[in-house]
Amino acid sequence: MTPPSSSPPAPADWHRQSGYDVRFEWGPVAAAELGAGGVVVVVDVLRFTTAVEAANSAGAAVYPWRWGDPGAPERARAVGAELPSQPGRGGPALSPLLLRQRPAGSKVLLASPNGATCSVTAAEAGATVFAACLRNAGAVAGAAAALGRPVTVVAAGERWPDGSLRPALEDLLGAGAVLAELTRRRAGVCSPEAESAAALFGAAASVGDLVRHCASGREMADRGRADEVDYAVDAGASNVVPLLNEGAFRALLP
Repeated sequence: MTPPSSSPPAPADWHRQSGYDVRFEWGPVAAAELGAGGVVVVVDVLRFTTAVEAANSAGAAVYPWRWGDPGAPERARAVGAELPSQPGRGGPALSPLLLRQRPAGSKVLLASPNGATCSVTAAEAGATVFAACLRNAGAVAGAAAALGRPVTVVAAGERWPDGSLRPALEDLLGAGAVLAELTRRRAGVCSPEAESAAALFGAAASVGDLVRHCASGREMADRGRADEVDYAVDAGASNVVPLLNEGAFRALLP
């Protein structure tokens, strides 16, 4: 393991992985704490960031919205975006298979407790925010590395019934895919957390099977959405790079 590139951080900065160029953490709090002034790559494989990739591949813009914020209808009207019904995790609003059929130039506002909330939190902290999933991990890592600033990869995770963060295997693998590419591109000194996530991804024999059979994959299948999981685990299938700019994720033009 390579030590940090700068002098040891003050105790208050330990949890921010200070001194490292490439970092890895979980959830909305980490998106704000580690992302301020740098680059944040949000990973929510099932389903928010995969949904963003799908919509952006069709030329549609996605406005992320913090889960539970009652201002969503007003915001959607203000930006001219559609606000689909979002009855829960199994609902159609976040379906990548539906979002990739949206007309080019259309706008949609999507709230989720994990990926969308992480994206909004990171942007509010002043970070440059990308959305990555297994499909576009390599492309997003390349765009993030090109900016030459500290990169924090944030796995969104899921929620326990009490609302607390539940680390999710699919997001760990998606984050690991981004981090493995950042390592390959020599994007900087990785924290032990980032190195470990990249190593886990590299050691996985079949990422697709792992995601299909993990807790979240089984949940999606039980809800009749196994086809969405198949779409999500098609690693490396997309070169779309969603960048959050002026409140919306849009595909970064080459």
